[in-house]
Amino acid sequence: MLFELGQIITSEMNLDTLFNLIMEQTNQFMNTENSSVFMYDSKNEQLWSLVSTDLKKNEVRFPVSHGVAGWVFQHKTPLIINDPYKDPRFLPDIDKKTGSQTRNILCIPLINRNQECIGTLQTLNKKERDFTDQDLELLTSASHYVAIALENAKLYKDLTMLDKARERVINHLSHELRTPLAIISGVMGRIRNILGKDNLTGLDKTLDRGSRNVKRLMDLQEKIEDILNDKCVEKKERILDLIESAAGLVEEIKQDYDGRYSEILETISDRLDSLFAMNEIRKQEIPLGDFLNGVCDLARSAMGKRELNMVRNFEHSIGLFTDRDILEKVCNGLLKNAIENTPDQGFIEIAATKKNDEIRIEFHDTGVGITSENQKMIFGGFFHTQDTMLYSSKRPYEFNAGGTGSDLLRIKTFSERLGFSVEFDSSRCKFIPTDREMCPGKISACRFITEKSECFSSGGSVFSIRFPIN
Repeated sequence: MLFELGQIITSEMNLDTLFNLIMEQTNQFMNTENSSVFMYDSKNEQLWSLVSTDLKKNEVRFPVSHGVAGWVFQHKTPLIINDPYKDPRFLPDIDKKTGSQTRNILCIPLINRNQECIGTLQTLNKKERDFTDQDLELLTSASHYVAIALENAKLYKDLTMLDKARERVINHLSHELRTPLAIISGVMGRIRNILGKDNLTGLDKTLDRGSRNVKRLMDLQEKIEDILNDKCVEKKERILDLIESAAGLVEEIKQDYDGRYSEILETISDRLDSLFAMNEIRKQEIPLGDFLNGVCDLARSAMGKRELNMVRNFEHSIGLFTDRDILEKVCNGLLKNAIENTPDQGFIEIAATKKNDEIRIEFHDTGVGITSENQKMIFGGFFHTQDTMLYSSKRPYEFNAGGTGSDLLRIKTFSERLGFSVEFDSSRCKFIPTDREMCPGKISACRFITEKSECFSSGGSVFSIRFPIN
């Protein structure tokens, strides 16, 4: 029964269900009527009922200096009481609250890994006899499992709070990026127009560089919004942030609008609607061969002079019923990821097949691959696979282009919305097994090999998206 209790603790993820199961199991192997866990509240110096088979959560609170559980907690010592109404430490008021009568008590301190007492575990009313030392030994063994479960519950709560805090920070940064980027983009456009009218030259390269980087930031902002689109954030806080940003926008650009405030307010209203509204999924039948040819042509144009062979292996008769805009973002992101991780003179294969009850699209690259450590975090978001000291920001589609890692997180988010799966398989190049070692970016420049085939067989990745056929 103790072994089964350990299995429950390691297999059940719902914490409310977990502790109810623990109490039920405790009653079963102790042959008792009721069991409870009381937790320590350090702020108020109280014990309170976390979970119980006869009490509601947080129904009972009492000072740590009171009751059998209080004595056990303070002394870190287990206690057997087979005639509780004759023991001055017993609190009869709890019986009045539950409407039952306590006949005997076995109470154990819950000790964590730091040897701190975090609460008590007690079981009441042995059905056939009084509690014995053998019962105490058995419940003490069970208490170790309960302490582990409580520590895990606290860790889970802390991680959940941290995740919510991170989400709010990202959400706020996304909103903060939008207004200044829109203004900077508009300003650069006006400068270009003024220079053109006055026939002034010499700043074209500077303006191009600035425009390119503004576009990169706007793309990042769009990715953040896509990732957060399904996340629940308090609307009041979001509205306050948006009102502040909207007011700043009016102040910044009112001189350029010649007093047309109604148009500005309408623009801001449209922006608010676009931020709060859930983007509607619009599915349509997509000829997959033509669609993927378009994706490949766009990437081929964007990667400029990169020396990569792009192999297209489509079944042109395949039709996929899904949202076109999301499919474009997913495929563009995976192909871009493959290009940026494959050295020049390598090749990338894009394949689409229909088998049995699914349609599969694969992006296979002969790049450096992903280390086993990084594979665990690849869909975590805002995570890049290069060592931080070696990280450098380059133009998109260049080898080892500096990215935020947001593409894969966004794709994972899309998969949950549309019901497709994302899988990958990767092996790190055996010549540069860690992140601290760099590929030269061109196969012929690699000092470890003499033939291209050696590079092709040394590492690479395959990312697959799989759509079920309904």
